[in-house]
Amino acid sequence: MNTPTTSLPGGTWALGDTTVTRFGYGAMQLAGPWVMGPPADHDEALAVLRAAVDLGITHIDTSDAYGPYITNGLIREALHPYPESLFIATKVGADRDPEGGWPPARRPEDLRKQVHQNLKRLGVEVLDLVNMRMGDAEGPGPGSLAEAFGTLVELRQQGLIRHLGVSNVTEEQVAEAQAIAPIVCVQNMYNLAHRHDDDLIDRLAADNIAYVPFFPLGGFTPLQSEKLSKVAARLAATPMSVALAWLLQRAPNILLIPGTSSTTHLRENITGAGLVLSDEDIAELNSIGR
Repeated sequence: MNTPTTSLPGGTWALGDTTVTRFGYGAMQLAGPWVMGPPADHDEALAVLRAAVDLGITHIDTSDAYGPYITNGLIREALHPYPESLFIATKVGADRDPEGGWPPARRPEDLRKQVHQNLKRLGVEVLDLVNMRMGDAEGPGPGSLAEAFGTLVELRQQGLIRHLGVSNVTEEQVAEAQAIAPIVCVQNMYNLAHRHDDDLIDRLAADNIAYVPFFPLGGFTPLQSEKLSKVAARLAATPMSVALAWLLQRAPNILLIPGTSSTTHLRENITGAGLVLSDEDIAELNSIGR
């Protein structure tokens, strides 16, 4: 097992047979506006990725749908050959249309194609982690994931994938996936203001399964809360720093993947996530989403 030491906030977590930093990096924002097209500043995008690794981050989250095909190419350009400690998670289950939409693509042939595209563009023979993305841009939806997830299980058995996870899913779909094959993480929307998965997070923690919140800072519209701003002012910190610190203190199995296209912002996120919140702070923040 790879067990890196880290001074990053939150310490580490075991994703399957690999220990990663709980503070990771999400590559979505490296693509152009609305996650379409190339970055405005190609060199800065490469610099962000290199800075993330230099700062000790060992968990990068990406998808071939970002751009599409942009962020995986940037990751390869910036970091290949990859450090032994680096763990790259990707996801499949959606394509992009010319308008920037995310139409589902979950037929077995779609998923096989996406896995092979991720392998090619990242320049690896095996993907560390593939998350099966369900639902749509509006969030999780009902229905079975058995056929789609089963396709990924087959690809793992072929040696193309090391670990499996699920994304944008209901609790029932998580249980369905677990009945088919082991998963190492669940990736859903979750933050101070959107806490629908509170019970799921606690159940996963008991099973030593990671929970990776996407849009940890609210997504394309940043978190807005008078209570959050009040706590931040009391701590002489930014609201986004407090929101990240709250997530790390919410549960030990939460892994952060905040995204940014700025090296300065990357360092600010890391520093902010290291805030220590008091019981009073946490109680006040907990009231936002409940």
